[in-house]
Amino acid sequence: MSSSLSPVPRLVIAAPSSGSGKTTVATGLMAAFAARGLAVSPHKVGPDYIDPGYHALATGRVGRNLDAYLCGPELVGPLFLHGARGCDIAVVEGVMGMFDGAAGEGELASTAHVAKLLGAPVVLVVDASSQSRSVAALVHGFASWDPEVRVGGVILNKVASDRHEELLREALESAGVPVLGVLRRVAQVDTPSRHLGLVPVAERRAAAVEAVAAMAAQVSAGCDLEALAGLARSAGALSCAAWDAAEALASSPPPPLPVPTPGAAPPDPRFRPERPRPQTPDGLGAPQRVGDRLVVALAGGAAFTFSYAEHSELLAAAGAEVVVFDPLRDEQLPDGTRGLVIGGGFPEVYASELSANEPLRKAVAALAEGGAPVAAECAGLLYLCRELDGQPMCGVLDARARMSGRLTLGYRDAVAVGDSVLAPAGTRMRGHEFHRTVVEPGAGAAPAWGVRAPVPRVEGFVQQGVHASYLHTHWASEPGVARRFVERCRTS
Repeated sequence: MSSSLSPVPRLVIAAPSSGSGKTTVATGLMAAFAARGLAVSPHKVGPDYIDPGYHALATGRVGRNLDAYLCGPELVGPLFLHGARGCDIAVVEGVMGMFDGAAGEGELASTAHVAKLLGAPVVLVVDASSQSRSVAALVHGFASWDPEVRVGGVILNKVASDRHEELLREALESAGVPVLGVLRRVAQVDTPSRHLGLVPVAERRAAAVEAVAAMAAQVSAGCDLEALAGLARSAGALSCAAWDAAEALASSPPPPLPVPTPGAAPPDPRFRPERPRPQTPDGLGAPQRVGDRLVVALAGGAAFTFSYAEHSELLAAAGAEVVVFDPLRDEQLPDGTRGLVIGGGFPEVYASELSANEPLRKAVAALAEGGAPVAAECAGLLYLCRELDGQPMCGVLDARARMSGRLTLGYRDAVAVGDSVLAPAGTRMRGHEFHRTVVEPGAGAAPAWGVRAPVPRVEGFVQQGVHASYLHTHWASEPGVARRFVERCRTS
């Protein structure tokens, strides 16, 4: 890791609960600072992929996640410094209520926990729409609950009138926390939501640009930007070093790739050794060797918007050329594709369009049948199934997917059931599930992961070079995953 002891001015935007206006304030503040000519580093606490898309739109930089559960507390500071390289200021949007973290794990992965790991002052966003003097008790409680968390100011959101603002300010004088902003309700700032939260930027680009501009205008008009910047500058230097993909790979060499021994029993009764690689049909997007290029195709576009930036950086550091393609529009995989990564997103919203792109579905099936490595998470898992809500998908997995009325949500501790292109059997990783779909069956003859909670189960599919699962993982926690995947691309 490269050393960095110079302080990065930074703020954490927190709230007493979800729905208080964190995204509006954080995104608007990022855009307002950027409009002043500052290089703004955007961050999001937790596993959420959608808010970072709005952050990226506001700042022109990649939105990055800081997740103390998925990556471990020790990586929060290094990953923050990696994202904040060359920036004038950083804004970190919190998750849920300020002290809400991983279930049953105390403060782990909460906004307060990340603020302490970053040594960053907190700005508390309070929905004041249904209170006046009580706001002082609420702010006092949050400011004094954990003395290691420094609440440096409050922004009052959804204030009804001048008189309402006067009552709130009067009450907060006794709380000892300065009011750094007052925002009124503005309809243009509202962003549409659906079954898994906000609609991603990629699906509503023009409207999202307008929404971010409205957030910036509201924050600029209602907040004391100078005071907020001064509070950010009060954060001290971090003693850790910035994360670096190449250095992370060098310090985490992967175990050797699995080589099945003929006649040998597999290490787990549910693990099926890889079959010999069959000949792939011509003209269906089979992996091509183009000079010395080793292309890893990364699904993008409106249907596949969920991907941690560090995954691409680790793949590139391991020697891959990462090329983004859009399964809604591109009929073939990128030239030279030797491996495929399909992250999360909303394929259920685009099932008809994905199904209609038959040439690409056949190309993906041929790539997988040829033994090339394919890593699919959540939306990627659905895309590889035979069908999604009755619409034909790629047919790589003998499974069917459908929407359900049940939300599956939460962090998971997982262990690799057998060897795969991502990890050897026994590898432990932490993941996150967030979906309203069901895949039947939920696991193949060779499952991807064994999961302990909420009930012990196996889930996902490992077959030939395919690793498909509902779990979102963060490869920075286990960099050898990327090297192992790329090495398999070289040998497949």
